[in-house]
Amino acid sequence: MTLKGRLEDDLRAAMKARDELVTSTLRMAIAAVRAAEVAGASARELADDEVLAVLTKEAKKRREAATAFADAGRTEQADKERAEEEILDRYLPSQLSDQELADIVATALAAGDFAGPKGMGPAMKAAQAAVAGRAEGGRVAAEVRRQLAV
Repeated sequence: MTLKGRLEDDLRAAMKARDELVTSTLRMAIAAVRAAEVAGASARELADDEVLAVLTKEAKKRREAATAFADAGRTEQADKERAEEEILDRYLPSQLSDQELADIVATALAAGDFAGPKGMGPAMKAAQAAVAGRAEGGRVAAEVRRQLAV
């Protein structure tokens, strides 16, 4: 079963269970996936890795919104955003630990023989491919920067 199919099945189950938070979150996620499918010159079905990228982006939006609401003193709205992020996290691969990320980045950098600040762009491309969505881009960039500076 595709990831999009799993989202749709879980949406139906949440609707039957009358779980409003899960229902609204999955509707938002499916809408984002469908918007990505029709973006561009022609409509097409997204592959699971592309659906995963959309869900990752949506989870990041929820995390950033929760932080903004918390900073503004709107704890109820911040809690709702965090709960939506937790629901989306069920569909995302588990995040790498700092040590696992450092090991993967070191391997990717050694394979490409990148060095110095000028190698940052190609090194990031290689590291992102090796990490494959299991860590946020900011964490990957920080680790690549740290290892290139050594």
